[in-house]
Amino acid sequence: MKHALNRPALLLAVLLLTSAAAPTPSDIESAAPPAAWAAIAPDDLVVFDTPRGPFIMQLAPQFAPAHVAAIKAMVRRGAFSGGAVVRVQDNYVVQWAIPETKVVPATPLPPEFERPLAGLTFTPIPGPDAYADAGGFIDGFPVAVDKSAKTVWLQHCYGMVGVGRGNAPDSGDGGELYAVIGHAPRHLDRNMAGVGRIVAGIENLSALPRGTEALGFYKTDRERLPITGARMASDLPAPPRIEVMLTTSPSFADYMKARANRSDAFFMRPAGAVDACNVRVPVRAGK
Repeated sequence: MKHALNRPALLLAVLLLTSAAAPTPSDIESAAPPAAWAAIAPDDLVVFDTPRGPFIMQLAPQFAPAHVAAIKAMVRRGAFSGGAVVRVQDNYVVQWAIPETKVVPATPLPPEFERPLAGLTFTPIPGPDAYADAGGFIDGFPVAVDKSAKTVWLQHCYGMVGVGRGNAPDSGDGGELYAVIGHAPRHLDRNMAGVGRIVAGIENLSALPRGTEALGFYKTDRERLPITGARMASDLPAPPRIEVMLTTSPSFADYMKARANRSDAFFMRPAGAVDACNVRVPVRAGK
């Protein structure tokens, strides 16, 4: 009996047979079959426009539903248009905000810093997490888990997005957002509402000049990068199709293992472990 192999599976088989070393993470990503990928819902994508080019944020309503709903409402009423990147702190975060003239009184949002683990499918990393009982992934997002409390929260990995706030836990309204552009500031976990991540165009934020004022804020309006528009992808005539590797798929299991055990000739001492922030869940333009 003949068994047909699809092209990605055949590519992976060839890599396994022709190379003495195990496949690299890039090999596994390239060979992952269509079933290992899922398109991000357009209604969970926000396209921000700037003079440097767009950047696209994937929202995570399963972790912060009230904040995500508030952000979507602000996007759809045009609140972010005319806003700007107001802060770029080296090895930390870039922060953007709606114009003060568009701030409207709002009902305080709950401090959605963590949520119950029940009802979610958790894929753990191979090894311990430095800030929690366990680290891993849910729906493609890096997360951490408190096993005794049975709660879960988004990790502050590179590219992840949170909501700025004051000292009061319920003082963030979604009008000030930040993205991590440096070494993961995990001390912010469970202290800020994580609402998503940047899935395209992060270079248009991470390469900005650093602010010279305290905490990396820009000193003058001229230094700020304008936000010329923000739209929900679902409201566009031709929404971008962006796919993420399913963190429940066999391909991701192989990918994560390869990230933890780098076996190509360059590595003299493979780490043998990996944290969720260093896995980098693959994201690609849809096919």
